Amino acid sequence: MLKEGMIVGERYEIISRIGSGGMADVYKAKDHKLNRLVAVKVMKAEFSQDKGFISKFRKEAQAAAGLAHPNVVNVYDVGEDNGIYYIVMELVQGITLKDYITRKGKLSVREATSIAIQVSLGLEAAHKSNIVHRDVKPQNIIISVDGKVKLSDFGIARAASSNTISSNVMGSVHYSSPEQVRGGYSDAKSDIYSLGITMYEMVTGHVPFDGDTTVAIAIKHLQEEIVSPRKYVPDLPYSLEQIILKCTQKSVDRRYENMSEVIEDLKHSLLDPNGNFVVVTPLAQHAQTVMLSDDELEAIREGRSGYATPQKDTYEEEEDDDDEYDDEYDDDEEDDEEGEVSSKLEKAMTIGGFIIGAIIICILIFFIARAAGLVNIGGTAQKDDTQQTEQEEIDDTVDENGQVSVPKLTSMTEENALSVLEQLGLKGNKTGESQSSEYKAGTIMSQETEAGTKVDQGTVINYVVSSGTDAPSVPSVTGKSQSEAEALIKALGLNTEIQQDYSDTVAIGKVISVNPSEGTKVDAGSTITLVVSLGEENKQVEVPNVIGQDEATAKKSLNDQGLQVNVETTTDASGNVAEGCVANQSVAAGTSVDPGSTITLQVYHAPETTTLPNEAPAEGDASDSDTGSWTCNVKLDQPSTYTGGPVQLTLVQNVNGQNVETVILDGQTITFPYTLAIAGADGVDTGTVYLREMVDGDYVERGHYSNVPFKQS
Repeated sequence: MLKEGMIVGERYEIISRIGSGGMADVYKAKDHKLNRLVAVKVMKAEFSQDKGFISKFRKEAQAAAGLAHPNVVNVYDVGEDNGIYYIVMELVQGITLKDYITRKGKLSVREATSIAIQVSLGLEAAHKSNIVHRDVKPQNIIISVDGKVKLSDFGIARAASSNTISSNVMGSVHYSSPEQVRGGYSDAKSDIYSLGITMYEMVTGHVPFDGDTTVAIAIKHLQEEIVSPRKYVPDLPYSLEQIILKCTQKSVDRRYENMSEVIEDLKHSLLDPNGNFVVVTPLAQHAQTVMLSDDELEAIREGRSGYATPQKDTYEEEEDDDDEYDDEYDDDEEDDEEGEVSSKLEKAMTIGGFIIGAIIICILIFFIARAAGLVNIGGTAQKDDTQQTEQEEIDDTVDENGQVSVPKLTSMTEENALSVLEQLGLKGNKTGESQSSEYKAGTIMSQETEAGTKVDQGTVINYVVSSGTDAPSVPSVTGKSQSEAEALIKALGLNTEIQQDYSDTVAIGKVISVNPSEGTKVDAGSTITLVVSLGEENKQVEVPNVIGQDEATAKKSLNDQGLQVNVETTTDASGNVAEGCVANQSVAAGTSVDPGSTITLQVYHAPETTTLPNEAPAEGDASDSDTGSWTCNVKLDQPSTYTGGPVQLTLVQNVNGQNVETVILDGQTITFPYTLAIAGADGVDTGTVYLREMVDGDYVERGHYSNVPFKQS
């Protein structure tokens, strides 16, 4: 373990340890060359002699160093210093997704979707660089304080190739794909499976497969069908449920082809939560669940035949229960992916087929009976309201020239429009599709021949069908935290601008309003303004700094702020303040308090120092008895606040009603007890001696001696 203050690589100063895993420790450090904070991952000393660990450690850096993406923790440097192997990475201040899920129980649909999109973008960048992460899990996903989601820990990543990849390390078993568990190949689709498990945990609060041992969990990945997340979250949107289920298909052929498809469907789910647009490849008719033999089960339990024993390998601060596999898997043990689909699902689909067939037969019988006049429900079948209204507007009168008026086709569905044209003896021709924010997808947005134009029967009317709009809508973010709101908006390809305002009803840091308003269609890349609450407007007053001011000035400063003042006396001059000035205040300067609050001031007054009885002056003491007939001869005690510096002694006497000050010593260092033998004013029998000490070029009073006696000699 490195100690604080150590320098690694002649530039990285260790500040503190922030995480620990099975193979390495992670430290917060300062890069003195670039003057920035970084995270330094250092291999543990017990592995520094193991070439296999060193090779794996270096491969981690090589795997991630080539990635430069906002949703991937960047790698800055890698090196070795006196047997210390280290990787320098971006320092991300935030929380792991695992901790975030633990704190919240489960995440909202929009929040989970936003996080999934950002993780997918990071994985997409890795896959385009031919890097497979192979350990996607909430513990390796960090949510920064500004809401940015970053994928970290490419510790078991491996460069992908066109050939099948045999992995020698498997990620945490709760999130591992069936092909990883079985010891086969792992590719980008393995990351898609792990992402699906992570999304499942975000929306439900738990993983789909759990058990007492890693072997039990691994077998569930191979043999058991995943329980739909809607069982635990009934209001989960249909589209997100289907995305999760498609990501977690046991057969790699039935998963998404790449991360781009995942991102597209996730974004689509935000716009159409209950849409039926996720396409899952149907099961092959011969597909069967492949049951593991007793020998294979025993191999998993004993770690034989390509099945490894678990080893811890995580760089998070707290230890989790996820185990990893570390042995080489053989390609010849791969099973047919299509054989991994549960027979229960096949039976359910077979039963469903029979039910659908029965329904179709019933519908056919109904229509045949009605055509034969055996069934009559409410007379002639009714059209839907839209079509009926459109039909009423059609002028199907043929004039004397054999011409008819072209109907208005816009807003009609293509099917209805063709039916209307056929009734008039006209033909329709779709010339193309175009995006439109005014007309719904599948409806006609324009026609070549204007409505009302007289044309011959048999004329072809060309029209264009709307494909809808890809323009995103401003999501509902009012009341959400700033980071959550920004994540939702940025996930739609929009930018954000932050403004702040006070609010008595919206908590600090939450969104008060959004412009454009929620639900508004905007162009991709538009900037959305978020007004974030500063909380209630501060109506308190700020306490000024009055230390060092004389008592009167300090009182006025506080009273001007609407504050009350209480004055106390102190003899503590540790603040080096002058006599009669404020040495301390009960409430620190800059503190906000309610108007009318009382502030206590401690005003410094030097302590009185008593004099000793008269003594004869010691030899060499200053004596000026010849200068007057009224003299004193006393010893002065050392004031408690005196620190040994040069002093100034002054004598103050009341002469004929006026105070007369005489300097006795100036700039000299004296030793206590000090014998004072001086002459005073004629006829004045007392005086006060003040002792001041030189501090930072100024004299500060340390004490005074009252009623110093003078006698006529």
